[in-house]
Amino acid sequence: MSQHKVVLLLGSNLGEQKKNVELALKMINDAGNHISQTSEFLMSDPVEFVSSNIFCNIAAIIFTHLSPIQLLDCIKNIEVEMGRINDSKVSGGYTDRIIDIDIIKYNELNFKSERLEVPHKKHLFERDFSRILLKDFI
Repeated sequence: MSQHKVVLLLGSNLGEQKKNVELALKMINDAGNHISQTSEFLMSDPVEFVSSNIFCNIAAIIFTHLSPIQLLDCIKNIEVEMGRINDSKVSGGYTDRIIDIDIIKYNELNFKSERLEVPHKKHLFERDFSRILLKDFI
């Protein structure tokens, strides 16, 4: 099995945000993925929705044996296990969330399905906080 290099972005704006992100990273690692590098934490205002809750964000490089869809299933399961109720694709918009994990890049793959688009163009090109976190990773 080959290892795939993946860039993830994680964020939380409910509860103890930094601890939520740290727990999600541990769960990603415990699921058989290897976290090779993380960025500094970055606090940021919500994007594309209004909330008084500030986000704690981090970028991570992981190595995984999982396919893109298997990895998506893995991180969605982690989100649900941590208490996330509304996925933005399901609810049709962004809301406060205990954890959000996005696949930004998967090797050099260009992939688009109903559930996943890689690379994640909004984070790569439109969102300031993402560009700050990803500057040393892309």
